[in-house]
Amino acid sequence: MQLEAIYHRPKNNFAYAYNEKTLHIQLRVKKNDVEKVRLLYGDPYHWNKDGWIFSYKDMTFSGNDGLFDYWFVEVSPEFRRMRYGFELTNDDESIIYTEKGFFTEAPCDDVAYYFCFPFLHQADIFRAPEWVKDTVWYQIFPERFANGNPSINPKNTLPWGSTEPLRDNFFGGDFEGIIQHIDHLVDLGVTGIYFTPIFKAFSNHKYDTIDYMEIDPQFGDKKTFKRLVDICHQHGIRVMLDAVFNHSGFYFGPFQDVLENQEKSKYKDWFHLREFPVKTTPVPNYDTFAFTEQMPKLNTENEEVKKYLLDVAKYWIEEFDIDGWRLDVANEVDHAFWREFRKTVKSIKPDAYILGEIWHDSMPWLQGDQFDAVMNYPFTQGALDFFAKGKISAEEFKNVITNVLHSYPKNVNEVAFNLLGSHDTPRILTLADGNKNRIKLLLLFQLSFIGTPCIYYGDEIGMTGGQDPGCRKCMIWDQEKQDQELFTFVKHLIQLRKQYPVFCNDGEFRFLEADRNKNYLVYQKQSKDETLLFMLNNSDKEVEIPFVNGIRTALDLWNNCQVEIEDEMDLPPFGFAIWKIK
Repeated sequence: MQLEAIYHRPKNNFAYAYNEKTLHIQLRVKKNDVEKVRLLYGDPYHWNKDGWIFSYKDMTFSGNDGLFDYWFVEVSPEFRRMRYGFELTNDDESIIYTEKGFFTEAPCDDVAYYFCFPFLHQADIFRAPEWVKDTVWYQIFPERFANGNPSINPKNTLPWGSTEPLRDNFFGGDFEGIIQHIDHLVDLGVTGIYFTPIFKAFSNHKYDTIDYMEIDPQFGDKKTFKRLVDICHQHGIRVMLDAVFNHSGFYFGPFQDVLENQEKSKYKDWFHLREFPVKTTPVPNYDTFAFTEQMPKLNTENEEVKKYLLDVAKYWIEEFDIDGWRLDVANEVDHAFWREFRKTVKSIKPDAYILGEIWHDSMPWLQGDQFDAVMNYPFTQGALDFFAKGKISAEEFKNVITNVLHSYPKNVNEVAFNLLGSHDTPRILTLADGNKNRIKLLLLFQLSFIGTPCIYYGDEIGMTGGQDPGCRKCMIWDQEKQDQELFTFVKHLIQLRKQYPVFCNDGEFRFLEADRNKNYLVYQKQSKDETLLFMLNNSDKEVEIPFVNGIRTALDLWNNCQVEIEDEMDLPPFGFAIWKIK
């Protein structure tokens, strides 16, 4: 047995409280190295004359990511505390793995050998809003969705969709335009809208905030925004706003005061200034987002800054009843600030959703004291590489997704924000070189996966566009120019997600096959009551998928008909099947 590959630590994704009574325990071992694993566990104070009293429970194989196998068990300690280790077995040997190393027999003279879960406190359980698990999000870049009130257009506004989007041009998208097209979202079936920034700013993207307490006048006024939120809520649609607290805009009042008054400015400690006088060119001598002098970094350790931003977080919930905050460049803001942010937000609206923009491993932010979720970019990249770009094989894709699933606790994965495209990335149809069949498989996987999916505006009607600013085109409202067949496809997927809880988050996800050569996937979603089987052929050739589990009939969910199952299933190029087999 490859001992150096065996790994566990009693925290984070390897040991956590799933609910008030249940612990989840995970173990990592070398791929194909272990045949059986049992959890060895007991209460640390439970002894008799022979020593510590413990029990065994079989663990289940939960997947491999190409390098490692993962084993999982759910356990409910009687008194909410537990010491534990692992018994690992293969053809050659059986060993006991503990915090103090490896043994041939389980030590019972001292519990200090073992891993420790000291106590299952309710306060330590990761809790995200329940409603998020059933939400399908729709991201709107307000400047480009619809122009409903031309009277508030910015100066030099261009006719809608008359030219390609640039970093500095305007087309007049506003709140009234969103209100006028709310039926499009209702018809599609989305139940949440994520708005990129709406606050007063200089640019068309609004990530350079001038005033966090004011709506940008090109979008409308507060009365119109309140009406928009109310209309969304009437249609069962939640609203999430974008908070840019890592940095402000160049024309943010306090920063302008710094430029004017330099060392005498009462706001000099609001920013990370390296020297005086403050200079913006040729290279800023203050910290910024990336290296742009237009976005000075805020000092969130400063008490005045902290109070201002927390007041912002409260104001938009209290006054407009928004349902969540998406936090821009969240990984570059200090953890202490985010802990206070969470307490502030949850004290006003306990079921508000707090979503961080982080592109890498995010476990430090997902321990219940900061964010409810992060934008799941590891999922995004893997899905795009396999389905849209065809860069990796089905087996490699399975490895990526398995790694994603095992990187976080289950209750974190259930609310992960699974996006495919955004205002920061090329359009999915462009990445797929216009191959709509690839996009259909991509959307099918996204909408049947664990977590809360998000559709970038226009992807449901086949819009194209390259890297920013190309991905920020004006929404197409001429139905003759929309891909209505793709819209109907996405709508059907969302309906299935709503109709069958197991299609959504009420089922365990598991890969059954990922063929490296033929490039097809088979995976299942299983609950106590239902089992769904998904077969996806991500290749331009017909494939035969063999069956050996004895199933003979199933309900074809996509076509809503009964099917007789032969010994193998023939899938056409880029074809798929969704079967309810229980």
